[in-house]
Amino acid sequence: MVKFLKPGKVVVVLQGRYAGKKAVIVKNVDDGSSAHPYGHALVCGLSTIPRKVTKKMDEKKQAKRSRCKTFIKNVNYSHLMPTRYTLDVDLKNVVTSDALDNATKKVAAQKEAKKLLEERFKTGKSRWFFTRLAF
Repeated sequence: MVKFLKPGKVVVVLQGRYAGKKAVIVKNVDDGSSAHPYGHALVCGLSTIPRKVTKKMDEKKQAKRSRCKTFIKNVNYSHLMPTRYTLDVDLKNVVTSDALDNATKKVAAQKEAKKLLEERFKTGKSRWFFTRLAF
């Protein structure tokens, strides 16, 4: 079988709190681990997308509206829907599996991921990732 759930692949979360949200696979575990004995992926996604920004808004309002909120989670493969898109943001150094063990590490990792994704949004690349998924 061809492995297509690779790091960098954009997926849609189908179940749970973040159902319908877009995420990027950071690390995939095909065989499972002792904590999660099934195929799963460590994903980092957007729980809140940036809002619409126009030219006539002042810079303070534009900065506030271009904020986003991230989440980090281990998700079962059966709860992910892969898309044809990939996102080449280097989250591997920021988001690690041991960050999920401790709440303070997780919050720090989420903030770092937020910085990287907001920077990506402001450059105007990968527009599809930062839009609302209408369904």
